[in-house]
Amino acid sequence: MRVTSDGVLVPVRLTPKAGRNRIDGVKPDADGTRRLAVSVTAVAEDGKANGALIGLLAKTWNLPKSAIAIAAGVKARAKLVRVAGDPDTLLARIEKEMQEP
Repeated sequence: MRVTSDGVLVPVRLTPKAGRNRIDGVKPDADGTRRLAVSVTAVAEDGKANGALIGLLAKTWNLPKSAIAIAAGVKARAKLVRVAGDPDTLLARIEKEMQEP
């Protein structure tokens, strides 16, 4: 997770067509990047999975959907999600999901 002047950037690994919408904790990629693992029931077509990801994160972190956007990886499973707001407040909300199991 990186702090920016207007919020935070959260690396995410999205799994579409899952059995339920959920955050599965943190999982490292092959390159060692720690990513928040998220599963959604939506399919990966026409932005449906990305929309479900934004909705789930907004609900979980008690933020408006407009505060969350895909900054990189729109068509990939590995994404970088931009969360707008006060970085300190956001870190407190997001940190519990980013802890190692």
